[in-house]
Amino acid sequence: MSLIELFILAVGLSMDAFAVAICIGLTMRTTTLKKMLIVGLYFGIFQAAMPLIGYMVGTLFADSIIAYDHWIALGLLGFLGTRMIIGSFGKEGYPDVERCGESSRSHNNEASLKPTKMLPLALATSIDALAVGVSLSFLQVSIIPAVSFIGVTTLILSMLGVKIGNVFGIKFKSKAELVGGVILILIGVKILMEHLGVLKF
Repeated sequence: MSLIELFILAVGLSMDAFAVAICIGLTMRTTTLKKMLIVGLYFGIFQAAMPLIGYMVGTLFADSIIAYDHWIALGLLGFLGTRMIIGSFGKEGYPDVERCGESSRSHNNEASLKPTKMLPLALATSIDALAVGVSLSFLQVSIIPAVSFIGVTTLILSMLGVKIGNVFGIKFKSKAELVGGVILILIGVKILMEHLGVLKF
């Protein structure tokens, strides 16, 4: 997997965290670098840890399913991507940011950045990356640089999401989820086509 492909994957994975960061920023009276960094670190660390766990699980079974690995990668990425796309049109929310989808903007219920609030959010937005880590175990990827890159990308985009949510409101949330879903599906299709010899890079 090239650096460009890894970057595209990292962006796709980070879109859930980006969307929730927008929700968090929407509830804040003011944003500071410290607040943005706290949100970014929670999401970035979890987004890096989950694919690492998935990768380690996947390597345990890689030898026995190597003949079907490309189909598994397509299935996992396609499922996750489709779920994100469907979610972009729905009213799904995360703990403490259910009001994110409402048209009215209110700071009366500012999102808490305490661990008891942020840990469930970080877990909820990174759980899909577990399955992506399984897919990466089939692709001969150097996993430590890969998950580090994913984590840093998510950290930066999450910080940006908080600021965007605070300044511009909710209009970017559904678009982020839609874009992320499309990216994951396209990556899955590309993996399959490369394996079948349709695409060669």
